[in-house]
Amino acid sequence: MGQQQLLLIVLGVIIVGIAVVVGINVFTASSTQANRDAVIADMTNLASLAQQFYRKPTALGGGGNAFTGWSIPAQLDTTGNGTYSVTVAAQQVTLVGTGNEKGNNGTTNVQATMIVGPNAITSTTINN
Repeated sequence: MGQQQLLLIVLGVIIVGIAVVVGINVFTASSTQANRDAVIADMTNLASLAQQFYRKPTALGGGGNAFTGWSIPAQLDTTGNGTYSVTVAAQQVTLVGTGNEKGNNGTTNVQATMIVGPNAITSTTINN
């Protein structure tokens, strides 16, 4: 009877160990996806601010149908989700967001690029 109980305990420890490893893997994948989604959400907010600037007349502090002069507000260039940078042209803004979590390759952080035009926003995920 003692050997059977010992075997059941060892088997139980192995099963619990496997469950813990699977749980950690699921959590890591979930946190990476959540960070990716949060970075894209932050960049969408920045894109809407850029389009708002584009449409606002220069007399009211806007761009007057140009993105020239727009920049990321200081309180939004780094958030709890990641850091953001911008390249501004007259008719296009390119936003680059780098998240805090490692991407699928396990070495570099999640990164996304968003191209903002006067009427459209295009998003590309790098190291998703």
